[in-house]
Amino acid sequence: MLNQIVAAIREQVAILKQTQPLDPAAIQPTTFALSRALNAADWTLIAECKLASPAKGQLCDSRSVSELARIFTDNGATALSVHTSAPFQGKLADIAAVRAVSPLPILRKDFIIDEYQVYEARAAGADAILLIAAILTDAELNQFLSTATRFGMDCLVEVHSLSELERVKNTSARLVGINNRDLTTFTTDIANTFSLLPHCDPRWRLISESGIRCRSDASQLKQAGVHGILVGESLVKAADIAAHCSDLALR
Repeated sequence: MLNQIVAAIREQVAILKQTQPLDPAAIQPTTFALSRALNAADWTLIAECKLASPAKGQLCDSRSVSELARIFTDNGATALSVHTSAPFQGKLADIAAVRAVSPLPILRKDFIIDEYQVYEARAAGADAILLIAAILTDAELNQFLSTATRFGMDCLVEVHSLSELERVKNTSARLVGINNRDLTTFTTDIANTFSLLPHCDPRWRLISESGIRCRSDASQLKQAGVHGILVGESLVKAADIAAHCSDLALR
């Protein structure tokens, strides 16, 4: 499934580069809002405005992306993640919709495989981007990190395995996400974070991603030395989204 998604995005980006070229010189930089927010907080919740997923289908049909953003902002989120890829029912315009209702830093979550998407993210108003080590070469990781830095954008670099973690140690990454989702089976287990923690660079700000379902999960991760979590599915599927957000924020 991952390979199919990435292949489709490569085709889309190739078309966009021809039909909607972007001039980097015309793009206004920002000021590393995500890392500043994360570094200032004892515990971080990056709440994801997520409507669907390829593996689970529709996750939330009772709220819009902007409605979710408003709830998360009012109930302890440190930052917001906005999925902009079609398989997740996301679109680039969702960044502006979220910015209209929230002052929190916005992470563009997508399958970034081309420098064009870095420009695109900043032009749309994102403060940060997700870089997935599993789909990028070392050269691409370093290039996209450098480009994002030039525009004052943070990068949350995502790893799933020890081999990916070791690769990221050779980059300038300082915000690192440990994804608990197996990208081949799409199953989740937060034990993945605990197993990789001893191998992490102490300079990293660490975020555990996927499979975090309750306050107890968040508390265990914090006690283990993780600095925060990125949560989408369990938030948007909660019977009381506001209360669940507050719980995961450890308020």
